[in-house]
Amino acid sequence: MLVELNIENFAVAEKLHINFSKGFNVLTGETGAGKSVIVDAIGMILGGRANKDLIRTGCDKAILEGLFYLEKSSEINKILDEYGIENEKNDYLLITREIYSTGRSISRINGRTVTLGMLNNVTKYLIDIHGQHEHQSLLNSENHIHIIDSFGDDNFRTLKEDIYIYYNELVFQRKKLKDLSMDEIEKDREIDLLKYQIEEIDNAKLSKEEEEEIAKEYDKLSNIKEIELNISEALNILQSKEYEGFSIIDAINKVISLIGGIKNFDIEIKKYYESFTNIGFELQDLSGDLRYYLDNIAVDEERLVFLEERLDTINKLKKKYGNNIDEIIAYRNGIYEKFQILLNNEKEISQIKNEIENIEKMLEVKCEELSNKRKEIASILEESLSGELKQLNMSNVLFKVSFKKYNHFTPEGFDNVEFLISTNPGEDLKPLSKIVSGGEMSRIMLAFKSILAEYDKIPCLIFDEIDTGISGRTAQVVGEKIVNISKEHQIICVSHLPQIAALADTHFSIYKNIHGSRTVTQIKKLSFEERIEELSRLLGGVNLTDTTKMHAKEMLDLATKIKNG
Repeated sequence: MLVELNIENFAVAEKLHINFSKGFNVLTGETGAGKSVIVDAIGMILGGRANKDLIRTGCDKAILEGLFYLEKSSEINKILDEYGIENEKNDYLLITREIYSTGRSISRINGRTVTLGMLNNVTKYLIDIHGQHEHQSLLNSENHIHIIDSFGDDNFRTLKEDIYIYYNELVFQRKKLKDLSMDEIEKDREIDLLKYQIEEIDNAKLSKEEEEEIAKEYDKLSNIKEIELNISEALNILQSKEYEGFSIIDAINKVISLIGGIKNFDIEIKKYYESFTNIGFELQDLSGDLRYYLDNIAVDEERLVFLEERLDTINKLKKKYGNNIDEIIAYRNGIYEKFQILLNNEKEISQIKNEIENIEKMLEVKCEELSNKRKEIASILEESLSGELKQLNMSNVLFKVSFKKYNHFTPEGFDNVEFLISTNPGEDLKPLSKIVSGGEMSRIMLAFKSILAEYDKIPCLIFDEIDTGISGRTAQVVGEKIVNISKEHQIICVSHLPQIAALADTHFSIYKNIHGSRTVTQIKKLSFEERIEELSRLLGGVNLTDTTKMHAKEMLDLATKIKNG
């Protein structure tokens, strides 16, 4: 349930703090006082689309915060675990939404920033909002099948999941069949292209190790002249006296001779002598090796041309089929599989057609089973809804669920479901959208919610002026129906009817005040005496009389008896 709601700089609300209670909470107030602000703020917290125009004028951002008490919250805790969100106090969940004037918004769950999708996955288990526009969902026949399905048990939901899986497999297999069922000219063209690509790659006889070896050899042969020049220069420095009048080997030998003349005078000098002697030997060896390398190096023009052509072939294949040899080979294997399928097209098509036929047979059985279960639910719903509507002073209403069969499968099965109604004896059954008034639709919606209360696991229901278009005795019955629902769910109801407001467990008044030059919305939890004043206003308008107040008190006393009885 929603325990606390904090609203800051949102629409005409500068700062609001509301502590909701269990059971039936009602919000009343003058038209334009800001009742809709409360519902809009809750909608934003639940993940509704952020609207920067709702930020209070002159402010950079709006902050909305809801604290929820979780009861039997295994579904929510599973999602929190999946998202890695800690919930130290397992009984409570804090959701924050910040909306900025730039249009950006930030959502947090227990202080952890989350995406809007993550937020919606959590909040769909917390609150269900039903406003005046919610009635329109009943008028849309596409929603009727979902209402029927919401009454289904675990076995029903498992059957729906099976159908969804089979349906997706059917779509997949049909796409495969379509891809394979190309005309012969297109098929031959595709085979020729794939054959050319496969042969081009195969003829190259690609090897990752070969590419590395070729690249190294090509680097050597293509730079042979620079290699010869640099080695010759190095040998001149090492051996020829023409370079600065002496060679490096001569110089190191001179150093060895000088140090050798004094090596016996100090053991340290002897170590130096040995080191220089070793260097002299190494230079002699290196010089000989370089001379040998230079004498035996040769330019193989044919080999160089071969390497250039080989590298060119590999690079062309890379441009066509992949960034490296592994990707080229993977591409080749992929098109080879497609090539084989095209060559064996008829056999593959036959196999896929058989698979499609088997899936369709299975779907037919599953969909028939699902349809029968839906019809059982519909029969119970028709009877239950008729009973609920009688209690809501719609005793002459005849309600039926129409079933038609699509000539194709859908993810929901093959049922085309529509609610039909007759509001007067002797009238034909017609679609809801063509027959009901606003007040009738409010009561039908409430009847649905009353029946769903036993099945619905969402702990909090919000009714935003669901009493539109009703009055008098009907309003009283609607209020009593909401009281019954509030025994299983927390109810937050925005109402303008005293008959409904009187039945609430907790009553809040929404009003406007002028602070300086600014209008602000404020909220107050009413005491018993204050409720009498507010109900009197709802009953009699501005000029309150003792009679009106007495009537208001009688309504509260009667409400207590109804709830206790």
